[in-house]
Amino acid sequence: MGYSALEIMAVAGARQLKDGEVAFVGTGLPMLSAQLALHIHAPNLVIMYESGYVGCRNKEIARLIGDIRLMYNLAMVATMKDVLGFLQTGKVDVGFLGGAQIDQYGNINATVIGDYKDPKVRLPGSGGANDIASSANRTIITCNHEARRFPARVDYITSPGYLDGKPGQRAKVGLRGKGPDKVITDLAIMGFDESTKKMRLESIHPGVSLEEIKEKTGFELIVPEEVPETEPPTPEELRILREEVDPLGFYLLRRQR
Repeated sequence: MGYSALEIMAVAGARQLKDGEVAFVGTGLPMLSAQLALHIHAPNLVIMYESGYVGCRNKEIARLIGDIRLMYNLAMVATMKDVLGFLQTGKVDVGFLGGAQIDQYGNINATVIGDYKDPKVRLPGSGGANDIASSANRTIITCNHEARRFPARVDYITSPGYLDGKPGQRAKVGLRGKGPDKVITDLAIMGFDESTKKMRLESIHPGVSLEEIKEKTGFELIVPEEVPETEPPTPEELRILREEVDPLGFYLLRRQR
């Protein structure tokens, strides 16, 4: 059974989520991953949105984080202040992040391209991403794999990863969360080396070469001697994703047009 790049990314994200965890997600791919995990292996996953919706079990895929569809059968309608407070007090296990740039230490830029005072491009900014990166127990970063998105150093740190990679840097500046755990792209899955905190290749998606990944990464990835292939989506994962999570193809089909 064939599948798209978005589908393997959504499935890979879902597999990172554990039953009973509290997950802070947004629209798009993170929503697909969270809903898929809820259907397949994590029935007690608590899905939370910045809009204040907590414990979402919606039947229809939402279009926005404030979509009324998210209110179906949910556990709690809180405020933005409440859910960001949950983050800051350590009650969120995992958060999803994205951005225009991510560097070798997992720092994310969603603010400017170029110099901050004279940028080439002004980007939307943090929203709640800095809160997630700073306080969630771990984070999962998703984005397309392009050299311009993976520079050695981001132009601006919107959401902190491991900063400069030195031991204890996150704790030194007062960040509660442990930092980025996985980076999931349309080409591969990466983690971070325990000692250097540099990005490390963990698996390569089917049909993708190591050379392509290196070519589209603006820094030297840590590459183990043997890198496994990412386990492809199973027929059941694809069926649930297409027929139950996003049957109208609001996200799945839009990315293919």
